[in-house]
Amino acid sequence: MTRFLGCMLLLCLALSSEAQAYRRLHKKAIVVDTHNDVLSTVTMRGLNFDADLSGKSHSDLDRLKKGGVDVQVFSIFCDERFGKDTAFAYANREIDSLMAIIGRNRERMMLVTSPAELERAVTGQKLGCMLGVEGGHMIEDRLDYLDSFFRRGVRYLTLTWNNSTSWASSAKDEHAFATGLAPAGPAGLTAFGKTVVQRMNALGMLVDLSHVGEKTFWDVMNLTAKPVIASHSCAYSLCPVPRNLKDDQIRAIAKNGGVIHLNFYSGFIDSNYQKSKAAFMDRHRAEADSLKAAGMPGWEREEWLAEKYPLEAEAYRPSLDQLLDHIDHIVKLTGTAHVGLGSDFDGIESTPRPLNDVTSFPLLTKALRKRGYSKSEVRDILGGNFIRVWKANQ
Repeated sequence: MTRFLGCMLLLCLALSSEAQAYRRLHKKAIVVDTHNDVLSTVTMRGLNFDADLSGKSHSDLDRLKKGGVDVQVFSIFCDERFGKDTAFAYANREIDSLMAIIGRNRERMMLVTSPAELERAVTGQKLGCMLGVEGGHMIEDRLDYLDSFFRRGVRYLTLTWNNSTSWASSAKDEHAFATGLAPAGPAGLTAFGKTVVQRMNALGMLVDLSHVGEKTFWDVMNLTAKPVIASHSCAYSLCPVPRNLKDDQIRAIAKNGGVIHLNFYSGFIDSNYQKSKAAFMDRHRAEADSLKAAGMPGWEREEWLAEKYPLEAEAYRPSLDQLLDHIDHIVKLTGTAHVGLGSDFDGIESTPRPLNDVTSFPLLTKALRKRGYSKSEVRDILGGNFIRVWKANQ
């Protein structure tokens, strides 16, 4: 009995040591999440980011600290309902909102606009707050608006959201053209679109290729003088949806020196998710139609119904291992230098189990170590690769 108890004690100590090891690694690493939609989906609806929003959102200030996130890129977002004379103004309201939050919490947060400021934020144990504009429609076809965003601290622009701009085509629209769901339209970058990319290169603003169509993607890759990012995308080979990147695109980003940041959205991770979600939506078709009639866009209807029927939505969430499969796939194609994290928290209605909110980031560190990634490789994936590509854009 004594020998048995001794063995059990040693096993418990070993397991405890292993648990502490991944927590120490996570704490020492610089953890960067390149995409979070909390500003547009929570703050702009009247909730306070610096309050406890557990049960209401994926994110708040205290939970980011608990999750070990050192640098958060806050997405500046509005959808296709905003355009000329409205999109730029709304984007600036979101930036104002973040500035107000930082102003209330200067001892805990700071705006980060350069790699040097990022280092100061980490050293000072403050949340480094970065800005990324998700959708080129917010510059309203004006280079001076692009310059204005940069002066306010924006450090990446996602060239399109699901809606194309007049100067760049989106993945959603190019897919619709190719499949006959919409009449064929212009695809790729126009002359003005090329000017936008060149201006971003000159400013030191990262070109973000998440959401863009393949024609736009290749036009950018043939033009850009700086490494690019995909701020929140996964691998098409494992989940063939238009928003994910095909293997030749992944290789091209790696050759360019860029980084692909993995999205936590179930629909970009699990190829069976969309079928399961469609069945869920059919079960609640009357409510979905009522919300549509009230003017709620599709992505908001899905989030609303998932929140109302959480047990049903929970049943078809993919696993954390399936997200890790996407990381493995990209690493096999390119090595570990071109992978990062872009959660899309607070912009998605479903995440892999058990990544329930921003406090779950340490579970990724644990899972990466379990998959055999070295400590230095994990540090690169968690944030080192992003920092490298950002420095290369200066």
